[in-house]
Amino acid sequence: MKRNLQVLIIDPQNDFCDLPPAYLARDAHSAEPLSPALPVPGAHADMLRVAELINKGADGISGISITLDAHHRYDIAHPTFWRTGQGAAVSPFTSISASAVRAGEYQPRQPEALPRALAYLDALEAEGRYQLMIWPVHCEIGSWGQNVHADVRAAYNAWEEKQLGVVNKINKGSNPWTEHYSAVKAEVPDATDPDTQLNQQLITELSKADRVYITGEAGSHCVKATTEHLVENFDAADLHKLVLVTDCMSAVTGFDAQFEGFVRDMGAKGLQIAKMADVLPELLANA
Repeated sequence: MKRNLQVLIIDPQNDFCDLPPAYLARDAHSAEPLSPALPVPGAHADMLRVAELINKGADGISGISITLDAHHRYDIAHPTFWRTGQGAAVSPFTSISASAVRAGEYQPRQPEALPRALAYLDALEAEGRYQLMIWPVHCEIGSWGQNVHADVRAAYNAWEEKQLGVVNKINKGSNPWTEHYSAVKAEVPDATDPDTQLNQQLITELSKADRVYITGEAGSHCVKATTEHLVENFDAADLHKLVLVTDCMSAVTGFDAQFEGFVRDMGAKGLQIAKMADVLPELLANA
């Protein structure tokens, strides 16, 4: 009997990949090559392995789900939202705390946004998972950077045509008032926005699988957050179904320790830790 083997690919998007020149598009106005906004070292090689996994194991794959960062340019986690207390621009990779905002070190560019921004920061910090990080504008809706890595898209397109199936695509991050690392829910769900709340449909579908092979970028952030939320919402007896394919994900520069700690923690909870070469035989046997 054929098993239900699912591939979950977290944010396999151009802006997160350290792409070589041949993969770069050109700006229609300046004709200059476009550059990934937030390239993760090793991500291009990760995506080539994901594509190989899909291409070679296609007949054994029951379903593919892809999460997609989908941000507006103006977003609470982008420099466009903030200024320093002296009116200067806030650089990417700046961490902003509620106390720093109350002290006047950082302020929203729109003064009327201050109460909501502070309420968000307080709620975020109360969760104890993250402090607000300002990222470069990335995965802007409709941009080249938001597009899926070319090899991954070609691989899942071929799977769709051969299997007469549809890849499940899950957008996240379009609410500019909350960070949305995880595909399961935003860091601080917005009560007025169902898209930021618990994605029970995704949890239910993945929990039906015999295996969920987790891949994507970045291992230190969106893969980590999504997996942690899946673990919170899966039955403990089903956690062995989740497989972290660690050579199909990498960490944001400077966050290697967080990634390594995440992998250790998940292994201790009962998740399987594997490489692409370990997973492929299981897919081939399921063909």
